[in-house]
Formats: sequence, C-alpha cells, structure tokens
Amino acid sequence: MAHRIYICSAEGNTGKSTVALGALDTLTHRTTRVGVFRPIARSTAERDYVLELLLAHEGVVQIPYDDAVGVGYDDVHADPEGALATIVSRFKAVEDRCDAVVIIGSDFTDVGSPTELAYNARIAANLGAPVLLVLGGRVGDGQGRSRSERLGYSDARSPEELAQLTELAVEELEREHATLLGIVANRADPERLPEIVDAVASAARPNSASIAAGRGAETSVATWAIPEDPYLVAPSMRAIMEAVDGTLHAGDPELLNREALGVIVAAMSMENVLNHLTEGAVVVVPGDRSEVLLGVLTAHSSATFPSLSGIVLNGGIPIAEQVERLIDGLKAGLPIIRTELSSYDTALAITHTRGRLAAESQRKRDTALALFEKHIDGQALLDLLEVARPEVVTPLMFEYDLLERARQTRKRIVLPEGYDDRVLRAAATLLARDVADLTILGEEIEVRSRAIGLGLDISKAEVLSNHDFVHVARFAEEYQRRRAHKGVTLEQARETVQDVSYFGTMMVELGLADGMVSGAAHTTAHTIRPSFEVIKTRPGVDVVSSVFLMALADRVLVYGDCAIVPDPTAEQLADIAISSAATAAQFGIEPRIAMLSYSTGESGSGADVDKVRRATELVRERAPQLAVEGPIQYDAAADAAVARTKLPESDVAGRATVFIFPDLNTGNNTYKAVQRSSGAVAIGPVLQGLRKPINDLSRGALVQDIVNTVAITAIQAADPA
Repeated sequence: MAHRIYICSAEGNTGKSTVALGALDTLTHRTTRVGVFRPIARSTAERDYVLELLLAHEGVVQIPYDDAVGVGYDDVHADPEGALATIVSRFKAVEDRCDAVVIIGSDFTDVGSPTELAYNARIAANLGAPVLLVLGGRVGDGQGRSRSERLGYSDARSPEELAQLTELAVEELEREHATLLGIVANRADPERLPEIVDAVASAARPNSASIAAGRGAETSVATWAIPEDPYLVAPSMRAIMEAVDGTLHAGDPELLNREALGVIVAAMSMENVLNHLTEGAVVVVPGDRSEVLLGVLTAHSSATFPSLSGIVLNGGIPIAEQVERLIDGLKAGLPIIRTELSSYDTALAITHTRGRLAAESQRKRDTALALFEKHIDGQALLDLLEVARPEVVTPLMFEYDLLERARQTRKRIVLPEGYDDRVLRAAATLLARDVADLTILGEEIEVRSRAIGLGLDISKAEVLSNHDFVHVARFAEEYQRRRAHKGVTLEQARETVQDVSYFGTMMVELGLADGMVSGAAHTTAHTIRPSFEVIKTRPGVDVVSSVFLMALADRVLVYGDCAIVPDPTAEQLADIAISSAATAAQFGIEPRIAMLSYSTGESGSGADVDKVRRATELVRERAPQLAVEGPIQYDAAADAAVARTKLPESDVAGRATVFIFPDLNTGNNTYKAVQRSSGAVAIGPVLQGLRKPINDLSRGALVQDIVNTVAITAIQAADPA
C-alpha cells in the first residue's frame, strides 16, 4: 500500500497549493513513484491549474489528468455517498501505480458549503490517508484590498484566532474519524511565527483516530507556520489580461508571467502619475491619454524610476499611428494590454484577480519551495509518514542530494554569462533555495532589468561588470605577471582579462569566487582555456579531464573522459581513472573502476587493448587502494550475469561504478547513447584535475543542468577530491 497524505484546509484561499507542492517535492526526493490525486476538482469546465502544476512536477508518476481526478462539485452535491464511492474507486486505480500519493483536498469554491471540511475529512478517512491540515493566516481572501493592506498584514490572524480555528477544525476531523498528521498555519504574520506555532500546537491534540493510528495521546501534533509572501499572492500579468478580457497589444509575451504587486489608475496628469509609480505595479491608462502612456513607458525604461509589471490600456480607444511608432522604437518589452472595459471596471477586475501558484511562474514555484524547505521540517514529515530511505538512487534523489550538500557548504560561484536567460533563471532558483552565493557577470542595470522583466528575483546576487576598472587593473597585473614568459604585455593582459571567461577565472584564482560555471553561450575551449593558463592542475595530476555523472533509474554511474582528452595515452588514461575515482567518492559513489576496451581480460591483443592494459597496471601501481579491472568490455563491467561468465573472480566486473573509456570518440558517443536510449540524466561534464573548480556547460544546457552544475561546483570547492 502506498504512503498517503491528505492536504486539506478549513476554508478557502489558505494557499494549500504551496504546502502540497512542498510535500510532493519532499516525497519525490525519498521515494521513486509519487502520484497526485484530486478527489474533488475545482471545475469540470476547465482544467484544474493546481492539479496540472503538481502533475507536471519532476519525479511524479505520469498519470493522465482525468485519471487523477475523482469527481466534480456537482457530483458531490447531487449524491454525496455515490461521489465518495467513486472517489475511493478512482483513488485505488492511482494508488496501484505509486509508492506514495499526495491527495489535495477541495478548494472551498463559490459552490462549496460550510460542511466542506467534514466531507474532506470523510474522504481522508475512507482513503486511509492522514490529514495535513492547512490553516489560513489571513482573515479574508485578499480580494479587493489595497496594496498597502496586502503587504502590511493588517488582516493577519492573531495567534489566538488561529488557535480557535484549530480547535474547530480538529473537532471536525475527529467527528469524521480522520487521522490528524500535522498542522500548517500558512500565509501567517512573519513577525509572529513562533507565537503562532505555540498557539496552534497548544490548541491541537491527537484525536482518537490519530491515537488509534499509533500516535500517542501524550504526543503533540506536529505544527509549523509559513509566512505570507507578497509574490505568492500577487496575480500575474497573464491572469490580469484574462480578468479584463484583454489582448496583448505590445511587449514581450514571456513577460506576462511577471507578478503585479499593485495597481495604479493613471487618471491624473503625467507628472502626478510618475510620482505614484511603484515597483512591480500595473498601470491602468485610458486609451486616449497617449502622453501618460509614453511617460509611463519612458519611466519604466529609466534607471531612476521603478520597474513596472505592465500597462493596461482601457476603453478600447485606438492608438494614433505616431504613438505606435514611438512605442515600437522604445523597445521596452513591457506588456501593454488592451481592454474594452472602463477605468473603474478595469481596476475592479484587477484588484479581484487572485494570485495563483501555477506551472508557468518560475518565481512563484521557487518561492513556494523555498518557503516550505525553510519552515517545514521535511525529515519530520517523512518520519510521520514512515517513509524509509530506499536503497535505489533515482536521478531526482541524486539531484536533491547535490543541492542539499551545496546548501551546507554555501560557496560563491561566478556565472560569466549574465545575458543568457537560462543563466538568470537558474540563478533565481539557486538563490531562492539558498544553494550558493552567486556573482553574475554583466552590466548591472542590463542584467537586473532583464531578470526583473522575466519575473525573476536575483536581488541576492552580486552583479559585476567584466569591464570594472578596479578589477580589470588587478587582474591584468596578475595575469601579465604569470604570462610574462609568453611575452604578454600589460596592455594585452588588460584586454584579455575583460573576456568573461578570463575575468571569471581570475576571480576564482584570486579568491573572489570559489568556482566558475560557464559554457551555456560559449564553447568548451573558450570556457576552460583560461583555467589551463591560470589555475593549472593539482599536484600529482598531469591532465585535466572530465566525467559525466550518469543518473540511471536506480543508481548513479561515472563516465570519463567524455569531453576533454581526444586520444589519451596509457599514462593519461590512468590519470583520468584515478581522478574519476576521486570524483565518484566525492559524490558518494563507491569507486569500482572498469577500464573499457573491446576485449575482456587476456582475450584480445593489439595497440588499443595494450594501451588499456598498461593504463590498468599504472592505476594499480599509483593507487593500490582502488578496485580496478581492465581491459574489460562494457557488458562485462555492468552486467552481473555476463561478468560471471567472462570474469567470475573479479570484484569489479558486473558491479563497476566508474567507466573509463579508451578515447573521446567512444566516451562521448556512449554517454549520449545511454542518455537517449535509457532516459538517464547526464550531469556534466564535470572537470577534474584543476586546483580550483571550473565547470563547463553544454550550449544546449537546460536551466536544471545549470542548477546541478553550480551545486557540483560548490561541492568541489568545499571538498577538493
């Protein structure tokens, strides 16, 4: 039977989707097949965005949307008992495919009822799923309030009010025989979190169902509090466009995902409008006020005014051709939405637009996960659910462990490619999840403006120009000193170090950063050449090489070299094997080295096999503590059945974890073949052999690839192999 958790609330708009996402993310890091189920869908007319968000989360079992839904509200109202039977039946079909299931209770929509919590409790009891109860830290739902009220917490519930709500909700769960797992006070007053936790915990008590489930009466109910965050409750420009029944008239469609933190109705002169602009606001401009429109656009582009989220032109009035030309020429990218509504109706629609945690908002997703990780004890939650750590290691588990280890080291990594959107998105995720401190290279105004436009928060990053006079002078002097034997002059050095790869490498070498990650927009040679000139190899290492960490469905293997050395000699191959074993150990993989060839043992001969045989001997001489076998074919190294036939006495055959390829051609093609044919996650290339960590990215790198590589670089910096 799968582990189950039922996440429900006592009222609407508690933000339980944040808790559901966090719980789901926590489970995917511990178990292999995690599913999602929604007993009562928000609507049968349109797809449930919360369910879509959770189904799209990495590591979730691929369940068709319709299979993950129990019934609709109409079914519950028409026949509650029949609906419950359908929910149980459909849940069982989902559970059969999963090791754990996150169940998301109903949302108290406008067709809900005062008995909705009781019905959710009945569902939880019938599904045998303990309840994680989410309480709302706000008095109302946030609609129609001013920006200052939304951000000033004037409607925050006091600890005493939350305690009263806790007592009522717990009694309701007990009446329906639901097991209470824990309580989360969400969207709570950030200034009073400890008081809230104490008040809720004192009001909660293990109910009879919880005691029957093995949680003693003397044990307090696990209680946590998550603070309100303005971005999680702010609507996106896309949601606002839908609310006003508008169309995108101009601007970058990608920027529609940015959140609007306030609304300004520009029913005044341009000068007064400019005085009222605030960071992240959406400005409502009457369609016939072209001077206000142009003034707002200009202010948004100016470094001396706040950055806006968008403009809504109301009234359906056409824009003059000359003004259109000016808008095109400004190239601000700011979304301009047109609507037929009046100023009043437009403002009303915007203020009643709810922010929602949806798949298209990276910042909201990052923020939600960061809040959950910071304020909820994930290990305690897993312990309550009795989820044991499995023996297998999935790609998602391995990636999570990377982030956890990097978070503990907290190193500074420099990212030279600050003009690449993928780098900015990765930086936002890394900063939100506290994985590493970052320095991003580029002109500060340009880099930060682009990030803001994309709806990303990189405020905690240092943004540094690679043309900064002070740094260039220092780096040039040091570079010239080190390369004087090559005839490099100070003027040449000054020009060289302004290249982003050289600039970032000099930062690492001089201790201004602990490591560098680049290559999303540059070649491998451009990324690593400066490190050969400046950082050099570690003592006892003659060659810089690379490995890919190949995260298969149930384990992680190390492949080397697949990116750097085209045709290594026997000595270089031995060097690569020893470095790869050290890298494997660095990332928690017990090194058992297979020196690969087209022949196993003594069965073949020839220059290529002899090279591998000689390299194997050198590994045994230089590092006798390492388990190594070679020459050996891939199947004999990886498959225990084949190994029993070909090398029955070997400690490595059939159990290899480190695969050393005889040349780059073989290594590069093999890792790509395994990646594509098996669905393995290839993390790398991870460079090894340098005194300080520099890592290269593929130019086709995804955001998650960059996140993983930064985490790896931070780990290397903290624990040199």
